[in-house]
Amino acid sequence: MSTVAPLPQAPRTSLVESAIGLMRAQIESGAWKVGERIPREPDLAEMLQVGRNTVREAIRVLSHAQVLEVRQGDGTYVRSSIDPAEVMRRVSHSSLRDHFELRAILETEAARLAATRRTDEDLQRLGRLLEARGEPPAEGNPAGFVDRDLAFHAGVAAAAHNTALAELYRYFSAAVRQNTRAVLVERELPEPSAAAHARIVEAIERQDPERAAKAARAVVAPVIAKLTELLGD
Repeated sequence: MSTVAPLPQAPRTSLVESAIGLMRAQIESGAWKVGERIPREPDLAEMLQVGRNTVREAIRVLSHAQVLEVRQGDGTYVRSSIDPAEVMRRVSHSSLRDHFELRAILETEAARLAATRRTDEDLQRLGRLLEARGEPPAEGNPAGFVDRDLAFHAGVAAAAHNTALAELYRYFSAAVRQNTRAVLVERELPEPSAAAHARIVEAIERQDPERAAKAARAVVAPVIAKLTELLGD
C-alpha cells in the first residue's frame, strides 16, 4: 500500500470534486497502481484534508466509473488508470483546433475504411444525409446545420463498419457539438460546400480509399488552417 503523505489542500468550492481530482491524479501519475489497495478512509481524509464523508462520496463516484473497486472487509483497490468520463471531459474542454484536428483524423480514416467496406445501403443513406445537409446557410439557424453536417460525417463513420470508430465519433461529436456551433458563428470559420462533401461520397462509391481519405481531409483542412491563423494573430 502507498505511504501516506499530505496532498495540497482541496479547494473549498467543491470538496468532493476536488477530492476526486486529487485521487485521480494519484492514479494517473502511477502513485497508486492498478491492482494496488489505496489508503484507508482515515488516511485519505488526512491526505486530502477533507472529512471522511467527502472521501466516501469520492470513492463512490470513482467506483461507479470503474476506476476503483471496493472490496468489503478488505479495502479499496485501483481497478483502472483511465476514467472514460474524465477523458471525454478533457476532450470537450480542449481547444477548438484540437477538436478539428482530432475530427480530421477520425473522418479521414472513416472515409478510407468506408471506401473498402461500404454497402449499397450505406450509399443510399449517405446520399440522403448529403442532401439533408445541403449548403451552409448564409443566415438563419447555424445550430441546425451543424447537426446535419455532423450527421453526414457520422454516416461516413457508420459506413466504415468499425464499431469502435463509429461509437468514438458519435461520443466525440456529442461532446464538441455545442462548442462548434458557437465558434462557427463568432469566428466566421469556413464551412466547405456540399460539393466538397459529395466528393467523399463519390470516392466511397468508387471504392477508392485514398481518394476518399483525401476528400475527407480536404473538408476539415480549411477550418484547421483558419484556426491556426487566428491563433497566430
